[in-house]
Amino acid sequence: MLAPVRILFNQIRHYKHNSTPKFWKEQGVKYGLVTYYPRHPDHQDPPIKPTKLLLIERVKPFKGNPHWEKKILRDFGLDSEKKKRHTTVVKNTPEICLVLWKIKHLIKVTPIQMPDKLPDDINSISTYLHDSGKLMIFPKIDEKRYKASEDFRNNPKRLDGDTLQEKLRLAWLNPME
Repeated sequence: MLAPVRILFNQIRHYKHNSTPKFWKEQGVKYGLVTYYPRHPDHQDPPIKPTKLLLIERVKPFKGNPHWEKKILRDFGLDSEKKKRHTTVVKNTPEICLVLWKIKHLIKVTPIQMPDKLPDDINSISTYLHDSGKLMIFPKIDEKRYKASEDFRNNPKRLDGDTLQEKLRLAWLNPME
């Protein structure tokens, strides 16, 4: 007899109306339609400077998605099945962000951090975009250094990983030589 009564009382729940406490209402800071309750009353948010470019990476497969999501992925050039994690760079505009919001479960968005000062002479630099979204700018490699690197790679006396492994294996098989 106690079990049915316990089930009855477990199923009936009385919830008080979920609302913000009265003492919070004067502490909230309004940001448009959102009310933010800071931890400390003198808390100041740091200034936000949005980035101009976003690095978009597809992390879920292209197959198995509805046609409207596939169309968005095609528009951004993320429809290649050959590449497991395909990336592209887009502008950070409200229209683009609205479209990206529709496929947010299929992609990873990383803001691209540009250096503070860009060089004037574009022909004398080379750039590298890191996976973390940081754009790194390097001076171009001069021709002598590039040729020296190529000569080193093509040198027959150089011990690379495969050659070294083969030499060590032969030394292991024939220890007396």
